[in-house]
Amino acid sequence: MTDTTTRRTPEPGTWTDKPFPLAVKPALANTQQRDNLRHATTTIREKRAVRASEVPNWEELRTAAEHIKDRVGRHLDTYLVQAEEAMKAAGITVHWARNGDEANRIVASIATQKGVDEVVKIKSMVTQETELNEYLESQGIAAWETDLAELIVQLGHDLPSHILVPAIHRNRDEVQHIFTEEMGRYGTPAPEGISNNPAELTNAARGHLREKFLRAKMAVSGGNFIVAETGTLVIVESEGNGRMCLTLPETLVSVVGIEKILPTIEDLEVFLKLLPRSSTGERMNPYTSMWTGVTPGDGPQDLHVILLDNGRTNVLADPQGRAALRCIRCSACLNICPVYERAGGHAYGNPYPGPIGAILGPQLRGLEDPKDRALPFASSLCGACNEVCPVKIPFTDILVHMRHKVVEYKTSKHPTGEQALMKSAGWLMERGSHLATAQVASKAAGRVFGTRWIGPMPIPLASRWLRARDVDAPPTETFRMWWKKNREGGAK
Repeated sequence: MTDTTTRRTPEPGTWTDKPFPLAVKPALANTQQRDNLRHATTTIREKRAVRASEVPNWEELRTAAEHIKDRVGRHLDTYLVQAEEAMKAAGITVHWARNGDEANRIVASIATQKGVDEVVKIKSMVTQETELNEYLESQGIAAWETDLAELIVQLGHDLPSHILVPAIHRNRDEVQHIFTEEMGRYGTPAPEGISNNPAELTNAARGHLREKFLRAKMAVSGGNFIVAETGTLVIVESEGNGRMCLTLPETLVSVVGIEKILPTIEDLEVFLKLLPRSSTGERMNPYTSMWTGVTPGDGPQDLHVILLDNGRTNVLADPQGRAALRCIRCSACLNICPVYERAGGHAYGNPYPGPIGAILGPQLRGLEDPKDRALPFASSLCGACNEVCPVKIPFTDILVHMRHKVVEYKTSKHPTGEQALMKSAGWLMERGSHLATAQVASKAAGRVFGTRWIGPMPIPLASRWLRARDVDAPPTETFRMWWKKNREGGAK
């Protein structure tokens, strides 16, 4: 094993502390990043459109996926218990984590019990969400990313900017520079004179990672799906690094969000048709790994699954916002979003960028942080994301709903004059007796002013519109008075 100075995990960047409207300004000024994003997202969404058009019942599949995920949401408590029982029966140790801190501590405690000071990782959004790598580093445990794009981000002391392609903001020249400068500091260096040819860069990554795969005693993964009836975990990937993590280490820890449950194996069929076409524009995943517990002599012999809440039950409690939990992390919404294409992922300030980040992030974390309050407004509401989502998440409806919640949050903390005015108007119109009381006051004011005009409204009551216009005096006789005199007991 190499010494700690070369084995130390590269320090990542830090998420911006600025709300989206401020964080996006430097991103918009980065012409190289905009060019990289435009090229990559255009390529992916065109491939997706072709592959989706090949499936005659594509819309029926989307509807089926929508119904399956909604059924899971309605009965999540039942399916989670069923999945736990099935996994335990298959030899898996199941842990429950209320938040990211608990999940991170469980992973670190398992590593400590096993006596390991490094782990290899399969690409995982949920461990980005909990900031597992940073926590393990603070505990003296190195976490090596093995996905090619995640490796680029990690070696570049960077942060992911896309759900599917974390290094989408980088081009070949930048990757060549990162590999040349950084690989040797953390393991096998890049070959001398490596060019920006994708094949050469991939071979450099393969050589760098192989030593880590072969010596690793523990791996960490996420999970695309958990089948409740059998306790089967499912991971889909494109490179084979996941398969290496799922077969070579002695211990495997999978951190999985509680919404990733599917009721049956038959349900899985729907998603294995939708996911690859929606994410990478492929007919099927190059690698689909499924494992049900421990098999003696084959793969990891100590399996752990951490079922993570981290705000998901709060999302589930909102009838209008819970559809965000249908998300299968395909990134189709990012690839078609005109805002994301120009802003990039870092401006969103968290691991979930684009339309799904704008609706899911604020629900998971709450609205206390100005960054989260800004995210629902990071959209043009064009609705393109609605059309491509394989599970039919109504993005625009949820965005409007979240904007309403943001306004309610802000005004609850700092009531506005407009709020007071509308509240008064509501009281006034609530009952006829309230209106009659106000009309008495109007009558008194009319007697004070007589038939004169009030004239321009005085500051601070005056608006720019009223400063140049005169205001009539209130009437000396209310409509109720006129009606009583002319209709009820007076002249007919």
